[in-house]
Amino acid sequence: MKDEIKNAGESKREKFVRIAEARTNKIIDTVQLLGNLSNANAYEYSKKDIDQIFKAIEEAVAEAKGRFNKSDSKGPKRFSLNQ
Repeated sequence: MKDEIKNAGESKREKFVRIAEARTNKIIDTVQLLGNLSNANAYEYSKKDIDQIFKAIEEAVAEAKGRFNKSDSKGPKRFSLNQ
């Protein structure tokens, strides 16, 4: 409730910047956590696993970017390493 009152006079641009910065930083933090899985002493993975992970991420980024370009959006996809 306090945040709603605090942000009541916020312009659309200010709101976009605030939320975009927070979400982008959250994504960067999560990508860095994903990179922690590269520790072969703690995890077992194949090149195919890595290719699938990054293909899914790249597709999600392309989808999100496309939404800003007013492209057709197919909705979110869920990722799984299961064959």
